[in-house]
Amino acid sequence: MNREHQRFERQLNRLGRSLPGMDGPMRGLTAPGRGWLRAPMAVLFILGGFLGFLPVLGFWMIPVGIALLAIDIPGIRPIVARFLIRLQVSWRYWRARLPRPFRR
Repeated sequence: MNREHQRFERQLNRLGRSLPGMDGPMRGLTAPGRGWLRAPMAVLFILGGFLGFLPVLGFWMIPVGIALLAIDIPGIRPIVARFLIRLQVSWRYWRARLPRPFRR
């Protein structure tokens, strides 16, 4: 496993842990041999993310869907890993500026 693949795996695990209730399902979707389930779920996550203004759905679904696609498309793994790192850094930056009642 090369360095970029390890970086991608690390960011994918961190993403699964950071979303409440998604750690178990993310582990199941990222398991080897689940490509037949991953691709349709990734497309559904991305489409659901575009409807993020609706209740239950959210914009968080877009990066999850893209990360799921990157598991089966090795060429985009480094790009997705960098994107996930930037997303997490940005989230920490903006969350620190939220008023106290809105922080976890």
